[in-house]
Amino acid sequence: MDNTRVFKMSFAGVYPHYINKAEKKGRTKEEVHEIILWLTGYNEQNLQQILENKTNFEDFFNQAPQINPNASKITGVICGYRVEDIEDKLMQKIRYLDKLIDELAKGKAMEKILRQ
Repeated sequence: MDNTRVFKMSFAGVYPHYINKAEKKGRTKEEVHEIILWLTGYNEQNLQQILENKTNFEDFFNQAPQINPNASKITGVICGYRVEDIEDKLMQKIRYLDKLIDELAKGKAMEKILRQ
């Protein structure tokens, strides 16, 4: 599978879809930010710069200050793949984020989403 296209996609291009998905289910933009910051170690200021600069997914994850050590506890199926079985580490991180946003939209408590 050629993941290059996904890696080169702008994070800012996908970000509004994360927000829409959450808000349609009664969740908030702040909760989406909490998830993104928890997973990547970025802060709000970093996130705003990433969105303004239209940083691609590859750079977004490669430049992340620290992927949360509990990210490995994220399991389940997203887009037909088990996230824990995805071999490409970058694609796995992208799918981790997709999975967390899915859990938020499905009404899971933040403590469970953030694997606390």
